Amino acid sequence: MLFSDTYITIEKNAEAIFKDKGSKFLAFSYPVEHEKEIKDILSRLKKEHHTANHHCYAYRLGADKLNFRANDDGEPSNTAGKPILGQIQSNDLTNILIVVVRYFGGTLLGVSGLIHAYKNSAAEVIKVSTRVEKHMLFSYSIHFPFYRLNDVMKLLKQLDCKIIEQQFDANCKIRFTIRKANSEQCEEKLKKISDLKLTYYQVG
Repeated sequence: MLFSDTYITIEKNAEAIFKDKGSKFLAFSYPVEHEKEIKDILSRLKKEHHTANHHCYAYRLGADKLNFRANDDGEPSNTAGKPILGQIQSNDLTNILIVVVRYFGGTLLGVSGLIHAYKNSAAEVIKVSTRVEKHMLFSYSIHFPFYRLNDVMKLLKQLDCKIIEQQFDANCKIRFTIRKANSEQCEEKLKKISDLKLTYYQVG
C-alpha cells in the first residue's frame, strides 16, 4: 500500500468540559507539530490549573502517525492517557495534543468510570475542534544564475510549489515547499536545468 501524504489534524485550539459524580474534566485540544510545543503547553496548563488533581494527556505527531504518547499523570495505569489516545486514533487525527485536566469531586469513579470519563472528555473536545486536511511537505532551497529565472519560475508554478523565500540578483535563491507526492517529479525536472544547485531543506 502506498503511503499517503495527506493527513487530518485540527485547525486551532478548542476546549470542552465533562462532569461525572462531582469531578470536573476540562479537555483541551491543540494543533502541534513538535514535542517542544507539547512541553510548553503542558507547562503552561499546569501553572494555570495548579490546583487540579491530574493533567492527563495524549498526542500523536507526523503524517505517518508513528510518534505518539499517552500519560496518566497519577491516575491508575491506562485509565486516562490511553482512552484519550484511543479517541485521537479512532478519529484518525495526527499533529494533535489533547490534555484533560481533572478536578476531583470527592467521589471515586473506579477504573471503568475513569476510562469512561477520560474517553468522553477527549471525544467532546474533538467534537468541537475544527478538522482540516493537510499535506506532508518537502522543502527545498535552489540557487541559480539570473538567466535561468524564467525556466525556474515556470516549473515551480507548473508543479504548484509555494515560495517561502526569494532573492533575485546575479545569483538567485528561492526556498519553496511542495507536496511529498510531487517532490520526486520536481527534483527530476529541476536537476535538468543547468547551473542550478538543489538543496533538500526539511520535511514539514
